[in-house]
Amino acid sequence: MRKILLTAVCLIGFIGFQDVLAQETEQTSEPNFPKLDTSPLDMIIHRDQKDEVIMRVIYSRPQTRDREIFGKLVPYGEVWRTGANEATEITFYNDMSIGGETVDAGTYTLYTIPNEKEWTVILNKSVHTWGAYEYTDERDYIRIKVPVRNASHNIENFSMAIEQKEDEAGANLLMGWADKYVKVPFSPAAQ
Repeated sequence: MRKILLTAVCLIGFIGFQDVLAQETEQTSEPNFPKLDTSPLDMIIHRDQKDEVIMRVIYSRPQTRDREIFGKLVPYGEVWRTGANEATEITFYNDMSIGGETVDAGTYTLYTIPNEKEWTVILNKSVHTWGAYEYTDERDYIRIKVPVRNASHNIENFSMAIEQKEDEAGANLLMGWADKYVKVPFSPAAQ
């Protein structure tokens, strides 16, 4: 009987020891996380004075990395996804006025056509697209032109920000990279 009891205790102890070893192995092994994307995904959100979300932009942020950007990496006169990877998407939670054009609430792809002195900003009805490969002007919702401005410093990563207009309900969507940026004016649509 003692032998059976001793064998059972040893067996239980051995099984418990294996569980402890397995747990230690699980705790010490490192997960295999991917490296940071060279053009990481980012998002900006604009809220009104009541803290309600007015719009959201999801875009990727490519780096300059000592490359000539406009006119070379991003050719003049060609449709650009306005960032990297998936095309930039903009969501309006209310009807908006953009550069004098009324835009219904919804999600759109934000394409641009950069040129030296002005950019054409395009809201397109196609969403969830990669790059500008599937772009067709047949799905364009609006197009507006905005002047190119010189940045006071080099912008290493393509960047977007919201600039609130003083004494007005509207704001500007700023888009900049390298030594250039544009302002896209928007405001709540007239009711």
